[in-house]
Amino acid sequence: MLVAAAVCPCPPLLVPEVAAGAAPELDSARAACADALGVLAAARPDLLIVAGPVEPAECGVYPAGSPGTFAGFGVDLAVRLGEPPAGSAVAERRLPPSLAVGAWLLTRTRWSGAPVEGLGVGVPSAAARCAEAGRELAGRADRVAMLVMGDGSACRTVKAPGYLDERAVEFDAVTARALGTADLAALAALDESLAYELKAAGRAPWQVLAGAAQGAGLDGRLLYEDAPYGVGYTVATWS
Repeated sequence: MLVAAAVCPCPPLLVPEVAAGAAPELDSARAACADALGVLAAARPDLLIVAGPVEPAECGVYPAGSPGTFAGFGVDLAVRLGEPPAGSAVAERRLPPSLAVGAWLLTRTRWSGAPVEGLGVGVPSAAARCAEAGRELAGRADRVAMLVMGDGSACRTVKAPGYLDERAVEFDAVTARALGTADLAALAALDESLAYELKAAGRAPWQVLAGAAQGAGLDGRLLYEDAPYGVGYTVATWS
């Protein structure tokens, strides 16, 4: 059963070494993410699942200890997704960027609670499949927590990665409100086509979260919502 969740954005710029001189611009987001992970630790889960958007070829499970790197962003920084079980083979499948950022957040906050596992959720995944995957995740242990990585629209300004789209502000407002109030119906109803057009990679992982939370009776709290660089970033907790 899902007992807690933290929703965080996943731009590599969240890592100060990647952002370099621009790092202070996301200090508030980093602080909110640290607070959100504190909620996960307080829930004392038996299993923590880090879910993030990936390309279709990167979908699937990433076991504890899976390695990641930010070398592709010009930084010699390696991370691992938690610690592998004693005696297990070293995981070799490399983390995609969204899960690498999640692993960095866990390392930064010195996660030492439940075992960790990653799940790559394909950006184009259908809403119904996302909900089904979430329900399966919630049944993995008596007390499951999720760290859900994902960004909102990338079309908030003319300098945004997707240029300006007038629909982006409303889309991000709807998702921030849904994430901040744990509104499962609103998340499940997010339009797949619109999210794709607005380059909102968080849509699929958020719908996985909504599926996992069915029947859990969780309350939400919005910790951060902004659009630096023209991309919608939201931090929220469910508990």
